[in-house]
Amino acid sequence: MEFQLSDEQRHLRDEVRRFADEEIRPIATEHDVNESYPHEVMEKAAEMGLLAPHVPVEYGGVGYSALENAILTEELFAADPGIGLCVSSAGFGAEAIMGFGSEDQKERILPAVTAGDAIMGSAISEPQAGSDVTSVATRAEKDGDKWVINGSKMWITNGTVADYFVVVCETDPDIEDRYTGFSQILVEGDRDGLTTEKITGKLGIRASDTAELVFDDVRVPEENLIGQRGMGFLQLMEFFDETRTAVAAQGVGIARGAAERALAYAEEREQFGRSIADFQAIKHKLAEMHTDTEAARWLTYRSAWAVDNEPGDLTALASMAKEFASRVAVDVADEAVQIHGGAGFVNDHDVERFYRDAKITQIYEGTTEIQKNIVARELLDEGI
Repeated sequence: MEFQLSDEQRHLRDEVRRFADEEIRPIATEHDVNESYPHEVMEKAAEMGLLAPHVPVEYGGVGYSALENAILTEELFAADPGIGLCVSSAGFGAEAIMGFGSEDQKERILPAVTAGDAIMGSAISEPQAGSDVTSVATRAEKDGDKWVINGSKMWITNGTVADYFVVVCETDPDIEDRYTGFSQILVEGDRDGLTTEKITGKLGIRASDTAELVFDDVRVPEENLIGQRGMGFLQLMEFFDETRTAVAAQGVGIARGAAERALAYAEEREQFGRSIADFQAIKHKLAEMHTDTEAARWLTYRSAWAVDNEPGDLTALASMAKEFASRVAVDVADEAVQIHGGAGFVNDHDVERFYRDAKITQIYEGTTEIQKNIVARELLDEGI
């Protein structure tokens, strides 16, 4: 087995770490407190080729592999999960365009996203449809050569800043098969009838824009349909293993960021006349935090490698990585606050923010409970 990153991958890691340290860390608290979107960072990230870098070169991207995306995601989230998510989510929905979109859709949208001229959003969840995607009630009906969309979406990343949304709609309600009858339709952010409302007061990732979308007779041309009508749910499922691996990388980044800050604080903080890092209780915490982070990293790398090399055997592995890395993120951030003591309870120190940010990794892209169900299903039905 090869456990060593290539020279190019190490260079990528170092360059993204430098960018994150210089451009993200100094402003992270400001954007968290203000719940503000970091437009200035996004411009610089575009110059670095960090926006939708998995997009192929012919459409303006860098063409990074899933493993390389995991490496850069870890670096961004170790600096700040909120702004890290802004950068890593600029191309939300691009997978649908890349995998099923028309040539016109690819040429029109993907280069704009990678250049930083446009932001995408993936509109799936609804007030009554979360883990059960087949409960989606947003309806799209044909009217001549137009799709007319009505409904609402909730918890949509990039909701008030996106230029394009990939919207999951029910297009064939009379079909009895619960997994067909849904389609993905491209909706431009400035269409008449589309309104967005920013969601504030979030526990964490407060720099990332989250919104509710309301579609009131939103009309888009029929060519905005992505791929085949009625296949939207199955299209979504094709990319969940990849996106769950990406969330695992987020968890690794959060855990590493919290563990590094806890180590630095333990070495400088003194009690009873010596550094608290000298106490066995703190040593054990630090040892467990860094060990768990390393374990999560390599499970995530294994899943990322499988995205590109073993896609047929990926489902259980991706859910294992997502569930484990998100759990490690929450646990390590918790211990980082504990090591900081009272100082970790206020935002003078980053661990307070990491503690809040970590929780979302156990919720989006499939909750912890859903991941365990998937792993168990794969074990019982197919083995691994």
